[in-house]
Amino acid sequence: MTQKDKQRVLIVGAGPVGMVCALALNRQGIPVTVFEQEPGPVKDQRAASIHPTTLAMLDELDVTRAIVPRGLVSETYQYRDRVSGKLIAEFDLRRLADVFKFPFVLQYEQYKLTHDIAEQYANESDFDVRYGHAVTHIEQHADYVEIAASGPDGIRRYRGAYLIGADGGRSTVRKAADIAFEGFTYQERFIKIATTFDFQRAHPDYAYRNYFSDPDEWCNLFKVRGEDGEGLWRAIFPTRVDETEEEALSEAGVEARLQKFFPKAGRYEVAYCNVYGVNQRVAQTFRRGRVLLAGDAAHVNNPIGGMGMNGGIHDAVNLAGKLGAVLTRGADDALLDLYSRQRRHAAVAFVQAQTIANKKMLEEKDERSRQEKFEELARTADDPAGARQYMRRASLLESLETANAIT
Repeated sequence: MTQKDKQRVLIVGAGPVGMVCALALNRQGIPVTVFEQEPGPVKDQRAASIHPTTLAMLDELDVTRAIVPRGLVSETYQYRDRVSGKLIAEFDLRRLADVFKFPFVLQYEQYKLTHDIAEQYANESDFDVRYGHAVTHIEQHADYVEIAASGPDGIRRYRGAYLIGADGGRSTVRKAADIAFEGFTYQERFIKIATTFDFQRAHPDYAYRNYFSDPDEWCNLFKVRGEDGEGLWRAIFPTRVDETEEEALSEAGVEARLQKFFPKAGRYEVAYCNVYGVNQRVAQTFRRGRVLLAGDAAHVNNPIGGMGMNGGIHDAVNLAGKLGAVLTRGADDALLDLYSRQRRHAAVAFVQAQTIANKKMLEEKDERSRQEKFEELARTADDPAGARQYMRRASLLESLETANAIT
């Protein structure tokens, strides 16, 4: 191995977590090779909300100011009762302008963030992104890790100082390291439907991010720019437990769901829709020897609140800082155990807890409990101190502060 390769970090997964981690490492002079089994950047319609805490981290990497003009700035978010149509509570992040450098959520699809990083920084010898490369084998040694990856030129072997699994909930890296993925799977699945219909024009008081509580069928509704920049509204609903994927994705099924949510004359124009299973799981550890986990490979959760990608990027930045200290400044690699403790705590105590609570509130069936929760949320939103504390938690600031205090 060359001296450079003795510092090289191998990353599996070229999504937002893997690419942010690669960029943060590369900015410290550490060479990285990213392996992605897909043949090119994937335009997956997944996470799209970047919280203020994450925007601050991306700003340290010279990313935020470039992407803000290309996204939608969402300063407020709302909770509504779908049954009555009433606004329950609105939270305004501008109240935390003294805390956040960017007091808003940026609605910017994750595939665009990944593309931006790859386009501007990747594909140099020290920031090598290899699409169409599926990792098939992992070996750990005393002072390096070696993998085998199947690519266009057949199976080749690669060595590096450490291996990071940022390859999603079904992580090949996590499985190869024999790390348990603890938690549960929801009985129902979620369906995401994107439409060109402008809900805000029809309902001007809607925010870009809206959460509708309903004992029968809650809904998350939020806006993104979409591929052409003209704007799409994404609606996320739970499917019925007995509903097949074919039924949910049928033209009639999609139309009926949207018309039930927001009846209107004429059919909806649908840009895309998909059904997916949802889990609440956390890896037993985020480190095993020279193998480390980040993002969905380490923890998965329901999307209510937009915390999954943000928590994953927080993992990436934390891990890159600690790996940089180990590889370039002589720090003891026990520092990587601290990464695991800190970020696992953040995943369990905050992301898992908050997303589970968010879902329970939206789907509450007991009418008395629903009203009590609405009243409590309204009081919180109306109280300046309460609203600040709520937004600190929802934006993962409290998560960061608590996790970073762990030693």
